[in-house]
Amino acid sequence: MTQEEDGPREPAAVTPTAEPAPVRPPERGPRVRAAIRRVAIVAAQLLVIAAAIVGLGYLLGRLWVVLFPVVLGLLLTTVLWPAVRFLRAHRWPAALAAATVLLAFLALLVTIGVLVVPPVVGQVGELTEQATAGLEQVRQWLTGPPLNLGEDQIGETIDNVFAALQSNAQNIAGYVLTWATSVGSGIVNAVLALVLCFFFLKDGPRWVPWLAAQTGPRAGVHVTQLSERSWRTLSEFIRQQALVGFIDAFFIGIGLWFLGVPLVLPLAVLTFFAAFIPIIGAFVAGAFAVLVALVDRGPTTALIVLGIVLVVQQLEGNVLQPLIQGRGLSLHPAVVILAVAAGSSLAGITGAFLAVPVAAIVAVAYRYARDHLDNHRPEDAPAATVPDE
Repeated sequence: MTQEEDGPREPAAVTPTAEPAPVRPPERGPRVRAAIRRVAIVAAQLLVIAAAIVGLGYLLGRLWVVLFPVVLGLLLTTVLWPAVRFLRAHRWPAALAAATVLLAFLALLVTIGVLVVPPVVGQVGELTEQATAGLEQVRQWLTGPPLNLGEDQIGETIDNVFAALQSNAQNIAGYVLTWATSVGSGIVNAVLALVLCFFFLKDGPRWVPWLAAQTGPRAGVHVTQLSERSWRTLSEFIRQQALVGFIDAFFIGIGLWFLGVPLVLPLAVLTFFAAFIPIIGAFVAGAFAVLVALVDRGPTTALIVLGIVLVVQQLEGNVLQPLIQGRGLSLHPAVVILAVAAGSSLAGITGAFLAVPVAAIVAVAYRYARDHLDNHRPEDAPAATVPDE
């Protein structure tokens, strides 16, 4: 007999299932201890990194006497390498090409030195006196009517600021002239830099392969790529800043000469060298020109000079640098200012000069590490500007 014949069956009883027990979160104590452990590990890692950076900085400081000629030689090599590369491409021997370009460069330096250095040195004292007098006029204007800032504590602060500027004005001009025309111990560094520059120019394409061979096959690829990118960045910075500085000095010098402002030559030289310290250098050089114009020609001419300086700097920032530098150093202006401030506080005018290229090279290393961590292959990097043998 089928189920239909037996009649409807009653539904089977459903056994109720027990609700799962609530999951209790871990105790607060273990979580706090785990968080503290992680923070302690990160803090220890940061302390080790900071200790390594401090140790490296101390070691570089102790070896700076030896490293400074090497740095000068490298910077000089970045300027002369295109000419040497051209001669070598036309089948000149490496040693002959390096010696010819280096001797021609020295002859050019001597010629410029004979024509420019004596009048600049003769007028640097007058330049600092004019700048100091200009600062004094600005101070008197701020502390007198209608502002009358000298009647309260703000006036005392302004006096301190201008006193510091007056004392540093002579140091800035003196540092520029000392760096450009120093003798004595600087001759030793210059000779060593020239000798090293000759070897860098002659054997330059062999350095990176040799260094990569010493570090092994795994690290050699990264050493090669970092060296090529750093060289390209350093070369672009030196050559492009030199061209931008020359253009700035030329146009500002023409404007000062047309307005009858004295000390045109030392102000133009100061503008050229200040171009190697981005942002800060342009501000200092422009301030010197405005102060000299204020003392010698009055506030109207000083305002015109200020306008000329601003126009030239805007032309540099919005036209020259995009055309000449392309992407440039890819550094934010705030990073440039902080780098210059840190470099000048650690090593004076030399540190301010080297701060931006060093920061750019650090940025190159950071970007390379970031690309490597993002699985970008090193061989995808742009080709180096330094050719092989």
